[in-house]
Amino acid sequence: MDQDLWNSLGTTPEGIERLRFFAALVEKWTQRINLVAKSTLPELWTRHIEDSARLMRAVDAPPALWADLGAGGGFPGLVIAVILADRGAATRMVLVESDQRKATFLREAARQLGLAVEVRSERAEILPPLGAGIVSARALAPLEVLCGFAHRHLLAGGYALFPKGENHLAE
Repeated sequence: MDQDLWNSLGTTPEGIERLRFFAALVEKWTQRINLVAKSTLPELWTRHIEDSARLMRAVDAPPALWADLGAGGGFPGLVIAVILADRGAATRMVLVESDQRKATFLREAARQLGLAVEVRSERAEILPPLGAGIVSARALAPLEVLCGFAHRHLLAGGYALFPKGENHLAE
């Protein structure tokens, strides 16, 4: 665990425990539906949770609305929602996931984590514009497609966070 990361984000021990509980939910549900590649489960904390949490380093002030597109297994959306709730932020988190099984997971995980998030079971390109201060997406689509989604769902002056993996230069 990258203690420097969690310290820099001001995450409380209670917030870390909530994230550990979330990790256990992801491991359990991944046995039934493909939330993350099973081969990455041994690295769940570092590869999925901490990578998602690092997005908070790019955020000066929590927006009124944050939209996570292609929310899948809750990365980064539910991780960000836990961190924001831990800080007492009033950010409204909208998780957009068109796969009904994954959307069901997101709703159940949010319920068990005590998070007030909204899960939209729709495709980002069809969903009416959200007017988000921040739009994020991880492993959803190529950058050119993500930019179109951001244009559709961002407020003027908002920004997009699209973490890309080791093949980012290809895009």
